[in-house]
Amino acid sequence: MSRVLFVVPPLVGHVNPTVGVAAELTARGHTAAWAGLPDPVRALAGPHAEVFPCGAPAGEQVGRPPELRGVAALKFLWEAFLVPLAEAMAPGVAAAVRSFRPDLLVVDQQAVAGALVAERLGLPWATSATTSAEFTGALSGLPLVDGWISGLLADLRRRLGAPPGSGDPRFSPRLTLAFTTAELTGPVTSPPGPIRFVGPSITTRPTGPDFPWPWLDPDRATVLVTLGTANSDTGAAFLTACRQALHARADRVQAVIVDPGAVLGQPPPGPDLLVLPSIPQLPLLARTAAVICHAGHNTVCEALWHGVPLVVAPIRDDQPVVAGQVVAAGAGLRVRFGRADAALLGRALDAVLDDPAYRTAAHRIGASFRAAGGATAAATGLEQLLAAEPRRPDRSLR
Repeated sequence: MSRVLFVVPPLVGHVNPTVGVAAELTARGHTAAWAGLPDPVRALAGPHAEVFPCGAPAGEQVGRPPELRGVAALKFLWEAFLVPLAEAMAPGVAAAVRSFRPDLLVVDQQAVAGALVAERLGLPWATSATTSAEFTGALSGLPLVDGWISGLLADLRRRLGAPPGSGDPRFSPRLTLAFTTAELTGPVTSPPGPIRFVGPSITTRPTGPDFPWPWLDPDRATVLVTLGTANSDTGAAFLTACRQALHARADRVQAVIVDPGAVLGQPPPGPDLLVLPSIPQLPLLARTAAVICHAGHNTVCEALWHGVPLVVAPIRDDQPVVAGQVVAAGAGLRVRFGRADAALLGRALDAVLDDPAYRTAAHRIGASFRAAGGATAAATGLEQLLAAEPRRPDRSLR
C-alpha cells in the first residue's frame, strides 16, 4: 500500500477536509501523515495523528489590520502570511519527506512549500483546494495583481523549488481535489490540470465544546451567527447589529452567536440569545434554519451540506467570491459587512427564513455535495493517481 503526506497550513478550514480523506485512505490500508503545525492537526485528526512539525510565521494572521479590504487585504495576505508561511514550512516539509518517504504529497493550495519541495525532489503531488475562488477567474479583471502574485510564486520557486519549473504551485498538473461542486461554483475557468469536484469532506470530529442542547426551543427557528476563527477582531459592530436584529424577532427566532473574541462582552444567556466562544458546528447546523456568516468557504459548504440557507457578509480574501456563488446559486442573500445595520440584517434574515426558494436551493446544493462523494471520492482520486505513477522500490531520495 501507499504512503500519503498531507501538507497543510495552520488554518482550521484547511486542515479539516484532509482529516476525512486521511481516515478513508487509512481504512483502505494506506498510511497517512501530515506536515504542518502539530497542535491544529491533532485537534482535528486526533491525538495519535502522525504529524511532522513545520514552522509558521509568527502570530499567523492575527496581526492583519482588521480594516484592510480588497486588494490591500490580498497584498497583506501574500506578503505577511503566505510567502513567509512557505519559507517557514519548506525545511519541515523536506524533513518530513526524508523521514516518512511518501509516495504522494497532498498539498493545500495555500501551503505552496509542499508543492515546491515535491517539485524539487521529483515527487508527485496533488492539490487540496479548500476554496474555489481561484477556479472562477477571480483575478481576471486585475491583471496587475495576478501578475504580481505570479512574480511572488516565481521567486519562491527560485528559492525553494526547482527553478526550471513553470507551473503554478497552487495547482497540481496531475490532480486538484476541489471540496465543492459546480452547483455552487458555477462555470470553472481555471486552474490548469484536472479538477475532481468531490464536495465537502464531512467527517466525525473529535468531541467539540460543550453545548446546552436543552436550551434549543423546537418551536422557534434557530439562527447561527459566526464569523469564523480568523475574524474575531473585526466583528464587534456586525455582531451587535445581528444581536439587535435577532432580539427583535425573539417571538419566532432563537440565535446562537459565536464570539471567540468576546467583543459582545459576556451577556447572560436568555431565552432568545446564546453567545458562546465556540460551538460544535456540525451537530448544531443539523438543527439550524439559517446561518449569518462571513462567507468563509468551510462555513458555507457545511451549512449547504445541511440544506441551510445563508445571509453572507464577506469581509476579505476569497469571501466575496464565495458570497457571489451563494447568491448566484439562489441559496442566500448578500449584505455589506461594513454597512449592515440591524434593520438590513433583519430583512435579509426574514427573506431566507420565509421564502422557501432559498432553502430549496440550499438543499439542491447539499444533494450535489453528497452525490460528489466527499472524502470517499477524494481517496479514490488519490488512489487512481498513485496507480498511474511509477513506483519507487525503496522510496529513497537522492
